[in-house]
Amino acid sequence: MRVTHLVTTLGLVARVQAAQIPLSYGHWFSGNGGDVVEGAPKDATDPGEENSYKLKWPVRKVAIIGAGPGGLLAYRELSQAGFDTHLYERDDVPGGNWHYTDETPLDAPIPNIEVAVGDYVPSLPPKGVEFPYVEVYEDSRDELGYEERRREHRGPKALWKTLTSNVPAPVQQFTEWPWPIGTPWELPHQLLQSYIRSFASWHGINSNDENPNAHYNTRVELVEKHHDSNGAEAGWRVVVKELVRIAPTKSKATWREEIFDAVIVSTGRWNAPNIPNSIAGLKPWSEKFPGRILHSRQYRFPEVFKNETVLIVGASSSGGEISRDINRYAKQVYQSIRPNKFSQRDFKLLLSRLPPNTTVIGEIKEVRATGSTFQDGEIVLINGTVVTGIDRVIFATGYHYSFPFLPAYHNSSIGPKEEAPRRSGVIQPIVTDGTHMRSLHLDLFYIPDPTLAFINMNIGMQTLTYGEYLSVALAKVWAGKAHLPMVDELWSIYDQKVKDRGGYGSHYLFLGSAGTKAAIRYFVGWLNDAAYKYGGRQLDRLPIETDIVEGIWTKARYSTNSYNAVSVDGSLNNTIRALDLDQDLIGQSELSEWNKGDSWFEFDW
Repeated sequence: MRVTHLVTTLGLVARVQAAQIPLSYGHWFSGNGGDVVEGAPKDATDPGEENSYKLKWPVRKVAIIGAGPGGLLAYRELSQAGFDTHLYERDDVPGGNWHYTDETPLDAPIPNIEVAVGDYVPSLPPKGVEFPYVEVYEDSRDELGYEERRREHRGPKALWKTLTSNVPAPVQQFTEWPWPIGTPWELPHQLLQSYIRSFASWHGINSNDENPNAHYNTRVELVEKHHDSNGAEAGWRVVVKELVRIAPTKSKATWREEIFDAVIVSTGRWNAPNIPNSIAGLKPWSEKFPGRILHSRQYRFPEVFKNETVLIVGASSSGGEISRDINRYAKQVYQSIRPNKFSQRDFKLLLSRLPPNTTVIGEIKEVRATGSTFQDGEIVLINGTVVTGIDRVIFATGYHYSFPFLPAYHNSSIGPKEEAPRRSGVIQPIVTDGTHMRSLHLDLFYIPDPTLAFINMNIGMQTLTYGEYLSVALAKVWAGKAHLPMVDELWSIYDQKVKDRGGYGSHYLFLGSAGTKAAIRYFVGWLNDAAYKYGGRQLDRLPIETDIVEGIWTKARYSTNSYNAVSVDGSLNNTIRALDLDQDLIGQSELSEWNKGDSWFEFDW
């Protein structure tokens, strides 16, 4: 594709750097475009030591959970800043969601289970045992077997064989580790996986580097407050479980306990599958015909759907791309979407990615397990239409936030319009219904105790670049070289942010292009001001070429010429009419807005 050759033309190798001086900005990023929030701080400057939040204990030893891009960046920043940093990864190599295997995840539960264990049920040793605690499994006597036990432990990722990145290479890269000149913009996942592992090797934390502080095949089972001999809070107790093969027919699980001053959670957003509980009859249908209803994270190869009629529920990033992949083999593909989920602009762009052999249908109301075969089942839409003859269903309906190792910070009893009382003894929840995360300053620091932090949990930003700003913020705050406002002000800023973002929900952590830029401006201003006052590293903004690359990529990927490829009864107009949409609202002006606005492709369902 000609666009590839623009890498050199745009001068992406000669990266433009921001001036290394303290800056001040009047934007406190709010997501959804990054508008200025009324009542928020006027300047992105450091509040100073006297007027800042005081950590309850000094931070020296830090645990990082997850060796994806965010975890690797955090390890680099904290270890270079002098912290005793330990990295825990449940898989056998770094890469996070970019580690592909043919092995598929376990079946997604129908209906959804409690979000606190949506990813996995923690495996803890018997109470009262001494650490380290060891169990050895003999394959012939192991009820699960090593492969099944390992699959549950490592959690295969939501990639498929032919997946390519939906972000161009010049945008999706570590700032200190640029892609070689000539790298194609559309990246196969295999190339991204190797690239991330090479970054880990450069910093000595790949799985074959024998770094005693990098713990692979090790899943975190519990994180809770640690108390000293006087009962006072004094860090975090972390329990981990390592699972390894020790002989051709034996495996060993080892549980260990460690005390840390701070914990960084970098486990990603794609762990707990979501299958909507709103569809009546889905559970009995799935139980009657096991293996016929999948979640998109289980999809690997299109060939297994050859000559089948497939229903894909959801048409965003994974749903649309799986549809394109399957269409080469399937007899017929139906795509169920909720048009009111998207703006009219984004809906048209969504349709542009769907291939010719796709029939777009509306939202599903219920399913009926009639007849003796799965194909006899009836899928009833909201508008009363009944669809039959489906061979298989794939739910591309997204994920919930879930951190099973933090049970005390999940509270599903709190509704989307409710808050926990802010008084002594009440734990402020981080996860409620799984659609969003709460109680975080800058979507990063846990307000009641900023020694607990979360990296790259936002939607609509690039983890390989954005995670760097978050990691530097953590290193500076915990080292006392940057400061947070007092706790009352943190809550005031947080409450304003919730209001500005339109309340809680799946949209809450969405940044998009404009929101990401505003956030980066804030971090650069704050942290460079702190560096000017207290010393330490300064940050650059992203190269100005990034905007140019994103614009070219968007026009190439979502070309208006491809809209006619989508058909319900033969044309895009019929598709729009079938879904009761106002055609006048979908026009060229929407495409102009796309070039200025946020990207929707990280959303599912």
